[in-house]
Amino acid sequence: MGRSCEILDLKYKFGDVEQHLFPVVLFGKDEVVLVDCGYPGSLGMLEEQLRLHDIQPDALTRLVLTHQDDDHMGAAAELKKMYPAIRISASPAEAPYISGELKNLRLQQGEALQDQLPDDQKAFGEQFCDRFRRLRPVSVDETLSAGDRFDWCGGCEILETPGHTPGHISIRALDNAYMITGDAAVIEENRLALANPEFCLDRRAAQSSLERIVQFHCGQYICYHGGIWKR
Repeated sequence: MGRSCEILDLKYKFGDVEQHLFPVVLFGKDEVVLVDCGYPGSLGMLEEQLRLHDIQPDALTRLVLTHQDDDHMGAAAELKKMYPAIRISASPAEAPYISGELKNLRLQQGEALQDQLPDDQKAFGEQFCDRFRRLRPVSVDETLSAGDRFDWCGGCEILETPGHTPGHISIRALDNAYMITGDAAVIEENRLALANPEFCLDRRAAQSSLERIVQFHCGQYICYHGGIWKR
């Protein structure tokens, strides 16, 4: 049996708040796949975490980006620059935003809301928008569509889980041993919930995606925000 997946723990400090993000590494016969990669500037932390899990960073063959948010794709450009053999993968709907061909949807959302913010929140809103203006794009080498299957960690498939963003994807083990949710779900009060529902670009679709992934009754759900949730 091949090596099971490894869950990394990226830690960030924002003032007095500590945030943890949980990228996942999947192992196939010929591939070592990183799913999501943290905020811009995370390369050193990623390399440290990989080595802590006995994975050499230059062993990575692929980076799968679940969607275009900066906490998921932020370090992709620096990772690709340092390890150019890594192939970048994302859904067809997300690829043009990740590559910079189209303007990031989260930035569009932030700019559209800026005029509606109270005066005491406008500075925060502008900082939010500036984060995405400075986000470095990265070319997508291969697109992933619903139903695509791989041998990673015993066999898995790509699921379309839109709502948080239009082309958001998740990864399900074929035997339902695990589900990598991206931002299709987070852990709140020991249950799976919508990730930042106020930021969902289509809240109804996001709720439908959450309900769908829960119906698989996977042994564990690996959430980018929250870590592992088990039934």
